[in-house]
Amino acid sequence: MATSLECRMYEARFPQVDMAVMIQVKSIGEMCAYVSLLEYNNIEGMILLSELSRRRIRSINSLIKVGRIEPVMVLHVDEEKGYVNLSKRRVSEEDIQDLYIHVGWPLYRKYGHAFEAFKLVVNDPDSILNTLTREVKEIGSDGQEVMKVVPALSEEVKDAIVKNIRRRMTPQPLKIRADVEMKCFQFDGVLHIKDAMRKAEAAGNKECPVKIKLVAPPSYVLITQTLDKEQGISVLNKAIVACTEEIERHKGKLAVKEAPRAVSEREDKLLELQMLKLTEDNEEVGGDSNSEEEEDTGMGDIDVEQHPEI
Repeated sequence: MATSLECRMYEARFPQVDMAVMIQVKSIGEMCAYVSLLEYNNIEGMILLSELSRRRIRSINSLIKVGRIEPVMVLHVDEEKGYVNLSKRRVSEEDIQDLYIHVGWPLYRKYGHAFEAFKLVVNDPDSILNTLTREVKEIGSDGQEVMKVVPALSEEVKDAIVKNIRRRMTPQPLKIRADVEMKCFQFDGVLHIKDAMRKAEAAGNKECPVKIKLVAPPSYVLITQTLDKEQGISVLNKAIVACTEEIERHKGKLAVKEAPRAVSEREDKLLELQMLKLTEDNEEVGGDSNSEEEEDTGMGDIDVEQHPEI
């Protein structure tokens, strides 16, 4: 019995526009071919017939066949609807094979894995890519063919490769967040809470600056951004301890509702929407600003000396 393995090779659920991806053809219709993206858990993609070849199409079956695995380029992604439009004609198999022969395989031989070389390319591309060469045939002055060693990559292709490697491999900072509730019912309790917030932020450092924000009393969030997840969690834990000690010094309380953890972009947006909604709900309603004034003028002006009985 055949086993169908499904997996996603990247954290992102969908590829980005202009990325090259590997697909397997599932079916061919009148206007397009339906494929599965092998590196993205076999989500469905579509290749319009006009994107199959630069040349005039005489036979579709000569260009694409059900079951075949091929490289294609991403043209458009609609994450909400799950649509991925792809192009085969914008990717040359000959070009990809050429890159494997003159770039990929040499880097594998030299560094054990091309990935190790790509990590070095992020900061110093010339020292890695300028060592790659290829041999080309040229006609010498005597009319005889001679072999000449030239750079493996043109400047245009090299720039494109470096740009792509940096986009994919430059580490992105993680956002670490903790959710707490903080209360202080003593006199000047608000000031004590602010002091505790300052203590929490002071626990941060240059690599992991800490910010604490009010969501809605008594809820607060502590946030930091860092390349090192464990360091970020450790710093937020220290910030919580500092905040707790300060607020308890004034007989207040702090309770951790969500321990420090890495949060996704979606969770971050949900928090922003929640804070925005609470801000709008707390905005002063028209007509409320005169309520105190009305209360003060309700009894009119009274001369206390003329009315000692009051």
